Amino acid sequence: MKEEVDEAAVFAAAATLGRSLVRRGWKVVTAESCTGGLIARALTETSGSSAWFERGFVTYGDVAKRELLGVDPELLVAHGAVSEAVALAMARGALGHSHSERALAVTGIAGPDGGTPAKPVGTVCFGWASVDGTWRTGTECFAGDRAQVRLQAAHHALGVALEQLRDAGPPGEAVDGPRAQD
Repeated sequence: MKEEVDEAAVFAAAATLGRSLVRRGWKVVTAESCTGGLIARALTETSGSSAWFERGFVTYGDVAKRELLGVDPELLVAHGAVSEAVALAMARGALGHSHSERALAVTGIAGPDGGTPAKPVGTVCFGWASVDGTWRTGTECFAGDRAQVRLQAAHHALGVALEQLRDAGPPGEAVDGPRAQD
């Protein structure tokens, strides 16, 4: 179980990511399902965000994932929309349909309905991708109501994106903010 997150923490994480991106001259693109644009909203909360936020896709349904991001229908059938495979395909598709260096994608079950024993409410899958070909996926199960699951998912996605920028260098460049907790 993750700790509760408020909107201010999500906005702060987005601003920190933005500062790190702008220092590198990079932009980020988002592909969101269960967060419904919350991450894009957080990234654009700070004035000047066009310097680091290129665009966002809200692909709530499977058809949108296929049409806007190029997610393979067979991948959706084989793994389901809430899967690391689909999250990664969303991130890669967002990169391919943008001019960004980094992408993050989120797909999950925010509730209160839709959960199964295998994928309970609060299950969220993530994908992060970069134009250099590196990528990462992950799955978390967040507690709380629908709003809290979405806030925790957004905060986690932004935190891991920041962590990846730290790891990307260039060497010796400081990045603001605490590391994301996995």
